[in-house]
Amino acid sequence: MEEKSGFGYFLLGLGIGVAAGLLWAPRSGEETRAFLADKAGEGADYIKSRAQDGTEYIRQRTDDLKQSASDLYERGRSTVAQQKENLSAAVEAGKQAYRDAVGDVKAAASRATSAGQGSSSGATAENL
Repeated sequence: MEEKSGFGYFLLGLGIGVAAGLLWAPRSGEETRAFLADKAGEGADYIKSRAQDGTEYIRQRTDDLKQSASDLYERGRSTVAQQKENLSAAVEAGKQAYRDAVGDVKAAASRATSAGQGSSSGATAENL
């Protein structure tokens, strides 16, 4: 109940304020209406101008962000390509090192086999 009476007092105060404003207005009603219409038009123009400025700012920031994202994408892409090349080179070097090691082991095994056969054939000849 108290809220309704508070709202009623608000409306009463609003009505008294409007009435007092009309009674003590420095201009006639027609002049006041023209003045209010001009100010409303100025306010609308100001709001339109600010909205256009805001739209242009957002458009420019969007373009800047797109460019930054594109630059980051390209840098990331080139970094990944470079790392891929480095990895491929490392894998190739590993394969070559494996081939060299296998070749060295085969050569050592073949030398050991040749040396073992030569010493066993020499021992056989001495035994006869």
